[in-house]
Amino acid sequence: MSGPGMSGLDWPALMQVGLRVLGLRPAEFWALTPAELRLMLGEGAQAASVLNRARLDELLAAYPDGAAEQTGGENG
Repeated sequence: MSGPGMSGLDWPALMQVGLRVLGLRPAEFWALTPAELRLMLGEGAQAASVLNRARLDELLAAYPDGAAEQTGGENG
């Protein structure tokens, strides 16, 4: 059987890439999550790792430094 199965994934092709191209052992291949396999194959890696200035500003506004010290914090 070749091509996508019921899951919509082409397991034979993915296994060939994982075992032959990436050099994974079968147990290592099957231990991967689909997200990990996608990252190893280079799909979505750049989008997941890029933090632009606008997103940094959003995070800084949502989680300002020193907020816990100014209010006494949860631990102290």
